[in-house]
Amino acid sequence: MKLILLSTTLLAMAVPAPKLENDRVKVTELVYRPGVPRERSIRATDQVIVFLDDCKYQRIDSSTQEKTVRERKSGEVIWHKKGEDAPVLINLGSKAYRTLVIELTK
Repeated sequence: MKLILLSTTLLAMAVPAPKLENDRVKVTELVYRPGVPRERSIRATDQVIVFLDDCKYQRIDSSTQEKTVRERKSGEVIWHKKGEDAPVLINLGSKAYRTLVIELTK
């Protein structure tokens, strides 16, 4: 069962090597595949998320299981603090969308 979950996670987000990484910042492009959940996690760093494509996704609250649909436009930028919950997200679109995750490591 663990192998199946791992392969599903890999299909949801193709995570290439960082585009930039040093002692202060790590920049990674993430690709969210249609209909495949991104697993829940806790943010290890402060993060700036830049949406590279227009997208529509479902956010499932980790505490209440409430489902919220969000839409983002290419170029939109959001902020997340270290320690915040990163809930399950599901791309509701018909094609993959990309984000840049800029992790502030210092």
